[in-house]
Amino acid sequence: MNGVALLAPLFLAFELWQLVMSERYVGIKQIARGAEPREMGPSEPVAFLWTASILVYGLWTVALLATPRARIYAIALIATTLVGYSFRRNSDLKRILVVLTFEGAVRVAILSPLTVAAWIHR
Repeated sequence: MNGVALLAPLFLAFELWQLVMSERYVGIKQIARGAEPREMGPSEPVAFLWTASILVYGLWTVALLATPRARIYAIALIATTLVGYSFRRNSDLKRILVVLTFEGAVRVAILSPLTVAAWIHR
């Protein structure tokens, strides 16, 4: 595997951070009190870091397509993104947390073996 795949632990940590953040902003407590997550979002620096990380993550996933041994992981991540996005776009607020949690779990399940494979075969 090339050096691009060696960044998998970084994005694995990012996925775990996203799970925590989605629970914080779209969590059960916010749903129970009827809060609108778009109105109570994170501070601007956190929102910028989050958005920039998502863009870098997307570029990294596309770059993984050039690595033959990591290509299947990249395809799985892209497919997860597309399916998750379509479900999120068509879900109400109460179901978005479930979709975000499931999508995050699938991404962690994809990135974990990629992390191991990348560091074993470096």
